Amino acid sequence: MNWKKIFRVLLFPHIAVMFILIPVAVAFLIYSMLKLESDSVVAIISYVVSAYTLTIWCFKIPDSIRFFRNFNNENKYLLRWNSDTRLRVNVSLYKSLILNTVYAIFMLWLGFYHKTFWFLTLSGYYFSLVLMRFFLVRYTRKYQPGEKMIIELKKYRACGVVFLLVNLSLAVMVFFKVYWNRTFNHHEITTIAMALYTFTSLVIAIRGIVKFRKYESPVYSASKAINLAAACVSMLTLESTMLTTFGDGTMDLLTRQILLGVTGGVISIFIVAMAIYMIVSGGKKIKELKNDK
Repeated sequence: MNWKKIFRVLLFPHIAVMFILIPVAVAFLIYSMLKLESDSVVAIISYVVSAYTLTIWCFKIPDSIRFFRNFNNENKYLLRWNSDTRLRVNVSLYKSLILNTVYAIFMLWLGFYHKTFWFLTLSGYYFSLVLMRFFLVRYTRKYQPGEKMIIELKKYRACGVVFLLVNLSLAVMVFFKVYWNRTFNHHEITTIAMALYTFTSLVIAIRGIVKFRKYESPVYSASKAINLAAACVSMLTLESTMLTTFGDGTMDLLTRQILLGVTGGVISIFIVAMAIYMIVSGGKKIKELKNDK
């Protein structure tokens, strides 16, 4: 008996067998955890099958890395994607524009559904961000990053001014929300959807700011600042929603008002600081470029 061959077949089975084992192991494990005792024979077998499935997939990781690396180096579309910075940034901008528009419409629907100014004004806030994104996309569709630096800086500075104006309405919204204590008890699925959007947008915004700094494009920087501002305001909405939906009445009114007030104040101050930085730095760089000319 060729034990070496058997050992190799067990650790490196055919890829079809590996894919079949995934749903089998998952279903078997869930059934054992929900229906069976942990020390039963069937449960132990399910643990062994799950561990075996995980092990053979771990052994497959080096081959998977080589496959995707070769695919990435040979596929003409991926080669263009990796080499064309403008294409990647434009796709990112359009993606953010679409997501922001969908969320603004969602806030508008919540405003009409609950008949409250809070979500209606939030919808207006997000639609203003949508207009700012569209304002930037029109430029990136025509020009390369840095091609018209003074125009880029003017757009960057204009976005800072819009942030200041929009933040005034945000501060008023936060004040009245805390003062009137208007809360909404959403369905858990709606709240989870809002949380998913919020944390995803926050991660993408932070990642984008770090990633696109190397391009030294004011338009790209402005687009990422919009992402971050939208994510921060979403955090405020999510906090208010989760305090009501999952609070179970355990938190008193004063504590909830303090939490919302502090969060809203911090977000408002952060957006104001970001807007001032955009206005001052944009104006300073415009002046330097004009003096150089």
